[in-house]
Amino acid sequence: MTTTYEPRPGTAPVGRMLLAQTAFETRMLLRNGEQLLLTVVIPTVLLVLFSAVDVVDVTGPGKRVDFLAPGLLALAVMSTAFTGQAIATGFERRYGVLKRLGASPLPRWALLTAKTGCVLVTEVLQVALLSLIALALGWSPQGDPLAVAALLVLGTAAFSGLGLLMAGTLRAEATLAAANLVFILLLLAGGVVVPLAKFPAAVRPVLELLPISALSDGLRAVLQSGAGMPWADLGILGAWAAVGLGLAARFFRWE
Repeated sequence: MTTTYEPRPGTAPVGRMLLAQTAFETRMLLRNGEQLLLTVVIPTVLLVLFSAVDVVDVTGPGKRVDFLAPGLLALAVMSTAFTGQAIATGFERRYGVLKRLGASPLPRWALLTAKTGCVLVTEVLQVALLSLIALALGWSPQGDPLAVAALLVLGTAAFSGLGLLMAGTLRAEATLAAANLVFILLLLAGGVVVPLAKFPAAVRPVLELLPISALSDGLRAVLQSGAGMPWADLGILGAWAAVGLGLAARFFRWE
């Protein structure tokens, strides 16, 4: 019996390429020890430390973990969607990885979509881990899960746009320094572990407009106070997402 093989050259469907690239990006992230330190270890350590140890009374009445858990969920989103993505994409651009991938059959929009998919997969793992630890520490979350999901999705879009804008316009070394500096500044001044009410009244209106402040305050309003849909915080995040993604699409340089 003779078997005839006919070659069928051609690119794979875009959906299959997108899934493959997303899986590849996720594996690369999970193998990167520095990225894991930033995205998983730091929020986890801060949650355990400030929840279990009375370092300083900044959380007001109630259990510390009820105040800290929403803020550190917001920090986890920022660390993955902004800091981690900016640094990784910046060095991929420097080493010519993006240029080569841009010349492959994978469309450029699909490459950026795969990076966003990697971010979302990582965030699901982060949120699950931090939630389990917070529950073990006595966290009592409230509120509507749909409101939480809306905040996390818009927060991811906002930080992802800003991260891609930074990675696509600055040199890799500048991106590394700037992304880490912004991470530290927003950790301290974004209402993550210190309430915005503790800051001087003159700077508070500015701090409330930061994406990390909107995300942490929105999550805290829902999960700690049981509030409804936080439209004001969603509006701030939506504005940051539109500006960040729009500028990234306009000014992103592939080499």
